[in-house]
Amino acid sequence: DLPPGIDLAVVAVPASAVPGVVDDCAAAGVRSLVVITAGYAEAGAEGRARQQRLTEQVRGYGMRMVGPNCMGLLNSDPALSLNATLATVAPLPGGIGFFSQSGALGIAVLDHLCGRGLGLSTFVSAGHRADVSNNDLLAYWSEDPRTAVVALYLESVGNPRKFAWLAPQLARRKPIVAVKSGRSASGTRAAAGHSAALASLDVAVEALFEQAGVIRTNTLEELFDVAAMLATQPVPAGPRVGVVTNANGPGILFADACEASGLTLAALAPGTLDELQSFLPERAEFSNPIDMTDSAAAADYERALALVGRDASVDSIVAIYVPPMVTRPEDIAAGIARGASAVPSHKPVLTVFLSETKPPAELGMGARGYLPYYHFPENAALALAAASRYQRWRDRPRGKPLIFDRLTRTRLRAIIDGVLARCGRSPAWLDEGELSALLGTAGIEVAASARTTVAEAPAIAETLGYPLVAKVISPGVVHKSDVGGVIMGLKSAGEVAIAATRLEHRMAEMGKPLEAILLQREVQGGVEALVGVTSDPTFGPLLVCGLGGLMVELNRDVAFRLHPVTNVDAGEMLKSLRTARLLEGYRGMPQADRTALIEVIMRVSALVEIVPEMSELDLNPVKVLVPGAGAVVVDGRMRIRPAENPGVPSADPPIPR
Repeated sequence: DLPPGIDLAVVAVPASAVPGVVDDCAAAGVRSLVVITAGYAEAGAEGRARQQRLTEQVRGYGMRMVGPNCMGLLNSDPALSLNATLATVAPLPGGIGFFSQSGALGIAVLDHLCGRGLGLSTFVSAGHRADVSNNDLLAYWSEDPRTAVVALYLESVGNPRKFAWLAPQLARRKPIVAVKSGRSASGTRAAAGHSAALASLDVAVEALFEQAGVIRTNTLEELFDVAAMLATQPVPAGPRVGVVTNANGPGILFADACEASGLTLAALAPGTLDELQSFLPERAEFSNPIDMTDSAAAADYERALALVGRDASVDSIVAIYVPPMVTRPEDIAAGIARGASAVPSHKPVLTVFLSETKPPAELGMGARGYLPYYHFPENAALALAAASRYQRWRDRPRGKPLIFDRLTRTRLRAIIDGVLARCGRSPAWLDEGELSALLGTAGIEVAASARTTVAEAPAIAETLGYPLVAKVISPGVVHKSDVGGVIMGLKSAGEVAIAATRLEHRMAEMGKPLEAILLQREVQGGVEALVGVTSDPTFGPLLVCGLGGLMVELNRDVAFRLHPVTNVDAGEMLKSLRTARLLEGYRGMPQADRTALIEVIMRVSALVEIVPEMSELDLNPVKVLVPGAGAVVVDGRMRIRPAENPGVPSADPPIPR
């Protein structure tokens, strides 16, 4: 009975009645649905099957659907004023686009935003995301002029590859802030190699967000602290902060939080300090933070805020106020608003009101409008630090992945196809010769080695040169050093003979067969590194690097990125390691060839593109030698799992970031 041209129907009937309603909507020409109804994917196998049928029905009619099992959507555009949610509050219009995978949580968020005075452009509670997903919303917000900041509450990412394509494009123009729940449940997987053992689901999420420029927060409160700043203030050009306060303690707390989060307190110009001293009391503190003392009046805040904000050494400014009995918060708020209006428009201004009550309305009545406020100094510092990191990501070069030429790819595939022919349809580890040939073809240097028997080891040693390392080759032995299967520093044929016999006896004592002895040229000096790959069932190949060789799994000082890895990604992986100073020459040690290690990481990423069957790769240790001498793989293992549809992978380049 509806007239034509209906855009949206909200479906809130029992699950058994939904198919009939969808048919009615289609007959009436309805273009889209919000399905509030529950009883789908959350209701076991039967519910999942019901959801699949619903999705096919909706798509068969050419409609779009939000839900099922969601709390609805809203759009604050005055031209629409649509509130199709179960929320009891009407949010203010604003610049935040919010996506919530949890309906109930989304309703609570709307209430919190209203209490904080923040406005929304749009809100979507997507429920099971059977059709419209967070990725669809990213594409929409990218083109929506009313959305300045995107905020996401995610329990799962959905299609990570699509997210990895959309998010960076959006984030270069509009910040994305996200909370991803489920960190504690991710766990660390049991695996044979270091790379897989170090990985977890949350590691993959962290890598995805890092590469895509998504600001990840630990809590919902922090998400809205960051969103409040980014939705109302410009992104800071740098990490230098100016602070004015009427109490020393909060200023010190803010300074500590800045240092812990990568911000710095700006060194103010002499002219700025002279002007501050001209009107502030003698007992004031004139080293940033500027402590104006508890007698600071509204005029002091106004003047000091404007002076510090105009200082060329300041990228952002924070006003901290503790309400003493001698001043009226309304007057101080008005003074801060006037002072903020005199700060250059490209610099963000944040406020801290140490009070449980909401700041006076006068705070937002200046020419600058709404000023984000925080109840504690640390919250403001964390929000500002997140914005500063985002700016660095946005300013960084985009980088390029390494792509092998056609001849190299053909040679690499020939090696892998030979392994597949040997192992059939079963997962298999490459033997030492296969791995060495594969890495060499990929342009990754491997220490010279030869496979031999105990009896022939001395003669083979003479052809390799000294010093040498002897290693056991035994089925089931993944980490040779764990079973005493490595002897180093062999300088003659006699020492090689003794070492080979000793390794044979050790394997016999443990009841393990000795298949062969691997003799390898010993690579002396250098910094030991790990470069590896593990395959995540949801996110695909993850690259890992770390420093410390055998200690890397104990220290867990590693960095992950999703494939493909660009030169910029690889450099940031190394920079993020706590042990990164080892590459710079720590405590008199020689510097290491950082450029060569970046090259290894990129070549491993390029290898992943050619070998989709790779399920696990460990190059550990990689000896990173002095600058100009390169990086050499000393030990490695690679496991392949035959693909469902074997064949040469596409020659198309990887998706750019």
